Amino acid sequence: MQREYPHRPIVGVLAVVQRDGEVLIVQRGRAPSIGRWGFPGGVQELGETVLQAAERELAEETGIVAEAIEAMPGFDVIRPDGEGRIQAHWLLIPVICRWRSGDGGLSDEVSDLRWIRPPAIATCGLDVLPNLEPLATRAMAWRTTT
Repeated sequence: MQREYPHRPIVGVLAVVQRDGEVLIVQRGRAPSIGRWGFPGGVQELGETVLQAAERELAEETGIVAEAIEAMPGFDVIRPDGEGRIQAHWLLIPVICRWRSGDGGLSDEVSDLRWIRPPAIATCGLDVLPNLEPLATRAMAWRTTT
């Protein structure tokens, strides 16, 4: 899959894991967002549902097991280059997950992780990705159908 200058948008999932009033955030260990904080996640694979992708990516990146409950509305991240061509286009789908087990570990994709209450994200002093705090707040208030 061609991630730079793709022929079509790439579907990515974000595992928004809830535990005791907090959400899990990770510091990205790989480009393009290396060093920045966001939700664990990655690319949806062929034949995999969005919920399955969120559970898999979370386990691969952190070792944490969670139950994917419901997808929130997706949003586009479109990055043009200096010539106006589309260098990257992601459709990111946040998935609300309930923590089941594991304290989390680091991987080549995650250089640090922590649990945090959504209101603290804005004042924590971390280099967070756009929409992290609003997504975390919406996820904590989200009424799931299950």
